[in-house]
Amino acid sequence: MVYKKKLIEVALPLKAINEASAREKSIRHGHPSTLHLWWARRPLAAARAVIFSQMVDDPSEHPEKFPTEEGQEQERQRLFRLIEELVLWENTTNEKVLNQAREEIWKSWRATCEENKNHPQATELFNPDKLPAFHDPFAGGGALPLEAQRLGLESYASDLNPVAVLINKAMIEIPPKFAGKKPVNPESRKQKGITASCWKGAQGLAEDVLYYGKWMRDEAEKRIGHLYPKIEITEDMAQERPDLKPYIGHKLTVIAWLWARTVKSPNPAFAKVDVPLASTFMLSTKAGKEAYVDPVIEGDSYRFTVKVGKPKDMEVAKNGTKLARGANFKCIMSETPLKPEYIKAEGMAGRMGARMMAIVAEGKHGRVYLPPTPKMEVIAHQAQPTWEPNVEIPPDRRSMFTPLYDLTHFNHLFTPPPASCSDNVL
Repeated sequence: MVYKKKLIEVALPLKAINEASAREKSIRHGHPSTLHLWWARRPLAAARAVIFSQMVDDPSEHPEKFPTEEGQEQERQRLFRLIEELVLWENTTNEKVLNQAREEIWKSWRATCEENKNHPQATELFNPDKLPAFHDPFAGGGALPLEAQRLGLESYASDLNPVAVLINKAMIEIPPKFAGKKPVNPESRKQKGITASCWKGAQGLAEDVLYYGKWMRDEAEKRIGHLYPKIEITEDMAQERPDLKPYIGHKLTVIAWLWARTVKSPNPAFAKVDVPLASTFMLSTKAGKEAYVDPVIEGDSYRFTVKVGKPKDMEVAKNGTKLARGANFKCIMSETPLKPEYIKAEGMAGRMGARMMAIVAEGKHGRVYLPPTPKMEVIAHQAQPTWEPNVEIPPDRRSMFTPLYDLTHFNHLFTPPPASCSDNVL
C-alpha cells in the first residue's frame, strides 16, 4: 500500500480553528448542543477541520504538481484558507464552501486509489467512485460522525450509552432518510404547487418536527395545563424584585417547579419541621443573570424567597444545606448535621417528603424565577397521575442508591406534577 502524508501531519491553521471552536460555545440556535448538553462535546468546527485535513494529502506528497518548497507552501496556504472558511459557523450549511472541501477530499482519494490500483484488495478498499466510510464506535455527542457526513463520507456511529445513540440517530441517521422530501403534515399538504424539489436537505423533516412538536405541546397543555396555572406578577412581588416591574399585571406561564426532598429535623426543638435536603440554592449561575433561593427562618418554621444577582456568600448559596460529599446535610433550622444513616432511616420510615423551593416561569427574554406560593403548592399536591412508572429499581447498592431511602420504584422518584406530565406524554 502506498501511503501519503496528510495535511494534518504537517500543519493546520490552528488560530482560526480555535477561534471558531470557542465561538461555538455562545451559539444556540441550530447547534446540536440544544438537542442535548452532552458532556465533553467536541466543537463542530474542530471536528470538521480535523476530518478534512485527515482526508486531504499534504502538497509535499505531490512533487509532480508542486516541485518546489515554495510551491508546496503556496498550495498549503490555499488549503488553509479553505479550512478557515470551512470552520466558520455561518458556513455550516454553505454548499459552495462545503462542495469545495468535498472536492479536495475526492481529489486526494482518487489519487490514493490510482496509486494503489494494483493492491490485492483494490476493488474493495480503493474504489475511486466511493469514499471510505467513517466509523466512530464511541460517538458520544456525535460531532465527529456528523461532520464526516457533512463532508460527504458515509458515517457510522455507536455508543454504549442509549442517550448518545438517540442523539446520533436524530443527527446522522434519520435526517438523511428524509433528505429532499416534502413534509407530510396536514397544513403543508394544503399548499398547492409545492413539490419535493422545493424542500432542500432536511427542511421537509424540520417542518414536520415543528408542526407535530407544536401539536404535542398544545395537546399536553389541554390535558395538564391546569396543573401549571399562570402566575400573576403583582406590585407587592415587584417591591423587592425590581426585575419583575416590567411584568406587573402580567400572567406568566409556569414551566417548572423546583423541589427539595425533606426529612424531619433531628434536633428535638424542631422535631416537627420538615427540613430540606438541598444540594444547592443557586437557580441560575449565568453571569449577569444570577438567581438563588434565600431561606428565611421565622420562629419554628421557614419559607423560601428568591433573589436575583450575586449572593453575598456564593459558597453558602452554592452548597445549599449540603455539608459534604454523599448524603451529608445540615438542618436549616439549627445547623445540626444530618448524617447519611439518619436520612436513610427517615426514608425507610416513610418520613421523607418534598417541598417546593422555587417556581420557574417564562419571561420575555428568558426564565423568571419566583418564590413558591401556597396556592401553587396546593395545586401541585392535588395532581394525581392516572399512570405511573411503577417498576422496581434494581436493588444493586453498588450503583442504585435510591432503594436505601425507600425509593424502591421509579414512580417514587417523581413528584405528582412531573408524574402526571409523563403519564400524558407517554
